[in-house]
Amino acid sequence: MAAQTPTPGSSGGVAFLVSAGIVYEIIAAACSAPQTTEINASSRADTLMKWVHLGLVQAAGFVLAAAVIDKAHRGPILVGGIVAGGLMYVQYAHAKQAGLASNKPGTET
Repeated sequence: MAAQTPTPGSSGGVAFLVSAGIVYEIIAAACSAPQTTEINASSRADTLMKWVHLGLVQAAGFVLAAAVIDKAHRGPILVGGIVAGGLMYVQYAHAKQAGLASNKPGTET
């Protein structure tokens, strides 16, 4: 059976925002901020990125579960999760690279 396409005025936008929001929330719970990653990359880059990866795996699990449960909004749920996960990963990867390239001291030794 094909997934239903949300009709105009439906809650597809809300499903998109909820999916994107849960990715940000889960990664924030598992990690500090990209700013902290950049500041402390010289001493903790591998550990910080480990938690980014674990957060992305957790977020993907929740997004996939929501997509299975709510077939009518599967598209917006998946797109929201993918967009948010991709954006967060790019931010942390950039923070790591910028921090490792910087000669400024971090807050941890």
